Parts: sequence; C-alpha cells; structure tokens
Amino acid sequence: MAGPPVPTTARVPTLPRVTRSTSRDLALVATFAAVIAALGIVPAFTPPGFAVPITTQSLGAMLAGAVLGARRGALAMLLFLVLVAVGLPLLAGGRGGLGVFVTPSVGFLVGFPVTAYVVGWLTERGGPSYHLVWGLVANVLGGIVVLYPIGIAGIAAVAGISVQAAAVSTWVFLPGDLAKAVVCALVARGVHAAYPGLLGRVRSRETAPV
Repeated sequence: MAGPPVPTTARVPTLPRVTRSTSRDLALVATFAAVIAALGIVPAFTPPGFAVPITTQSLGAMLAGAVLGARRGALAMLLFLVLVAVGLPLLAGGRGGLGVFVTPSVGFLVGFPVTAYVVGWLTERGGPSYHLVWGLVANVLGGIVVLYPIGIAGIAAVAGISVQAAAVSTWVFLPGDLAKAVVCALVARGVHAAYPGLLGRVRSRETAPV
C-alpha cells in the first residue's frame, strides 16, 4: 500500500541573472538618453563668427561615461543620436533629423559616443570608489582631448576650411568645457555615492590611483 504523498516545496521561477542584468542595462541606457535630451532644453548659443553652437549636451556625453561606464555610456549616446537622426528635435534649439549631420557640428555629434566610452573606460579604472580628481582627469581626456580632434575634423570637412583654422575656431568652447568637466565630476561623485555599483564589477577589480 502506497504511503502518503511527500509534500514538495514549490519554486517560484526567477529570471536568469543575465536577463535581469540586461534589462537593468537597457533601462539605464534609455534613462540616460532621456537625460541627455533634457539637457537640450538649455538654449544653444552660437558666438558671432562661429559655426558650431555652445550647448550643455557635451556635458551629457561626459556624464554618460562617468555614471554608466564605457559600454552603457556609449550606448546611451548612440541611442540619443539615432533618435535625433529619425527626426526627433532633441538637440539644443529643437534641432533634429539627418540634416544636423551635415552641419559643422557633425564631428562633435559623432564624437559624443566616443567621449562617453573613453570617459567611462577611464572612470572604471579609478578604483572601487569614485575619486574626484581621477574623474576630472577622465572627463578632460574624454570630453576635450579626444572629442576636440573629431569635432575639428568635422568643422574642417563641412565648412571647407583648413584643420588649423578649424582648430583655432574651437578655442571659444574650451573654458566652458573645462567647467563642464568639473561639474560632471561633482555630479558623478554624488551619484556613485548614492548608488554604488553602477559601473559593475570592473571597478571592484581595479586598484585606486595614487
């Protein structure tokens, strides 16, 4: 004669860890693309005699890398540019559409994902906690040293001027971009203090800079 059935513990199915991580990454990328779009609300300013406007959205490129890291930061910028390309007026001044990619600003636009990746890559190597000075260095290298040559090449190509003349025309952006690098480092430090682990496991394996 068979005995009473042995009770079993019901298991609630859980999503694989990879799926949860991917969903979180997608949410962060989409959220940050929206943050960058929101920075476009600040009106663009084009100095007299200059072809490229001054906007706060280059700050968004630095922040994407500093907060999300290299891969997700670059993806957030790519998503933002795709939305701009399909016609959404997300750039400062309500600009959008493919036409913006044939203006003197094109080098800076296509350089934004590169900036985010470089800033993020350097930030990830800053140690288990966000260091303000190291973060500032990462922002300057990615947001100025790396971005400017790409932007200058775009100005020279579209405006039909020499690279030297295009380089001279960017001096007006430098003080503002240095200020953005400082603001980005301060904001990123606050975000990482409030939400540790945003950059994933990479930072935990690295040694903090001296």
